[in-house]
Amino acid sequence: MTLEEFKKKGKRLPDAPGVYFFLDKTKKALYIGKATSLHARVRSYFAPDLGDARGPLVTHMVAEARSIDWRQTDSVLEALILEANLIKTYKPKANTDLKDDKSWNYVVVTKEDFPRILLVRGKELALLHPLRRSRAPVHLSGAKDAAKPGYIFGPFPHGLQLKEALKLVRKIFPYRDTCTPGIGKRCFNAQIGLCPGVCSGAITKTEYKKIVRRIVLLFQGKKKELLRGLKRDMKSAAKDERFEEAARLRRQVFALEHIQDVSLIKESYRSPSSTVGTIRSERIEAYDAAHLGGSASVGVMTVVEGGEAQRGEYRKFKIRAAKGGDDPGALREILSRRLGHDEWPMPRLIVVDGAAAQVNAAEAVFKQYGVCIPVVGVVKDEKHRPRNILGDRALVSGREREILLANAEAHRFAISYHRKRRRVAQGI
Repeated sequence: MTLEEFKKKGKRLPDAPGVYFFLDKTKKALYIGKATSLHARVRSYFAPDLGDARGPLVTHMVAEARSIDWRQTDSVLEALILEANLIKTYKPKANTDLKDDKSWNYVVVTKEDFPRILLVRGKELALLHPLRRSRAPVHLSGAKDAAKPGYIFGPFPHGLQLKEALKLVRKIFPYRDTCTPGIGKRCFNAQIGLCPGVCSGAITKTEYKKIVRRIVLLFQGKKKELLRGLKRDMKSAAKDERFEEAARLRRQVFALEHIQDVSLIKESYRSPSSTVGTIRSERIEAYDAAHLGGSASVGVMTVVEGGEAQRGEYRKFKIRAAKGGDDPGALREILSRRLGHDEWPMPRLIVVDGAAAQVNAAEAVFKQYGVCIPVVGVVKDEKHRPRNILGDRALVSGREREILLANAEAHRFAISYHRKRRRVAQGI
């Protein structure tokens, strides 16, 4: 599909959550992905620097594609579930080529009297599969009792987002994951409302299986059937004067019908209005590049969330295309490649090291990809000490400490990575 052909069809792509398909000439799915904004996500595949941002496999897939289709959903959660179900059904070649089977994520509902809901990696699933030859019990995620899978949902390509989705599901439908049934005391999750009291005996096997059935329907993509059942049970409970149960069911119905209003997947961006004047999830990403005389050029991403450095989420980039010493060019390359990772939570603010040139370079990348994330720049003096923060004062105010922390971490991390690459290049 050419850029001109895409532009014609792209006008119909909504700025809404959903799943998109790249199709070949026979209408067979080459690749299936999910998006917070279908329009912005699909548009990113037609950027001129796609090869640098996404690599040769994606570039080849786009070149092979002859058409694009999509399914809009009511929420990001439903898009996440729909994507997994469609990948399992159609097994698109590009999805499997881009990710090792062992790194996929699955949701497993165990086959027990009080089933657990577990997030399992592909390498663990190979041990769990009911067709495996060994009949020895398998233990999952440190759980004390052996388990077999009753339902397996997936594969889910985005591990971090799946974890956030499960947190949301658990708030609507509390479930058991690690506690021991009937031990007579409430586990920590039961105390904070995330377990229905399997451990303390507060819920019967029959009542708990109703909850599990509702979770199964949700992950099967049967939201309409799930809502019908909840509303039917709510009316029955009210008729029988079980008012507390009726109120709980009403809250679950409301939550399912308004999923898009709940903080999901680190509050993925939707539109400019969602970022101007406020930063709701407080995830800040900072970027910096380092080189010596144009050699061993590298870039890094650091993350500050909730006022703390999240070092497990730092990322490194080898500069491939930008010329040595071209700091704005290196920044454009880093950000383009970062936007290729929609499995990483989206930030509410971007911090770059530099003045107007770096801020403009970052904003140009986001405009090109149809992404709306505000950018601020940390201006340094001749001794590389912070002198000023460029950007919307309403965004900066009250966040100076987090912005400077993210920037300092990016500078430290970039220098460390650059020195390591130089030592490797010099054989030291």
